[in-house]
Amino acid sequence: MLTSVDTELMRVLADPLRLQIVTLLARETLCTSHLVEETGAKQTNLSNHLKVLREAGVVETEPCGRFTYYRLRPEVIGSLADQFAGLAQLARLTAEANIKRSCP
Repeated sequence: MLTSVDTELMRVLADPLRLQIVTLLARETLCTSHLVEETGAKQTNLSNHLKVLREAGVVETEPCGRFTYYRLRPEVIGSLADQFAGLAQLARLTAEANIKRSCP
């Protein structure tokens, strides 16, 4: 059973714009132009956030002519969800067993 969460991935997804990008990409594969339109972010800012998401393995790219499309990697989000599910299960077991540390 997992007892911790991938903190690097959490840091990457903690940024509001990156989380918005991930949410949009969960619905459809989009190019940078679409993401600029949907988020209202400047293209350079958006490109920097997409680079962080790409380097973290959250998104993958697909070149298409002069455009680059971005696609969410669902297995990465699923892995993070599994980690949280493991923490939730551990918390349930801890509560049921009434496990608590004594104060000094």
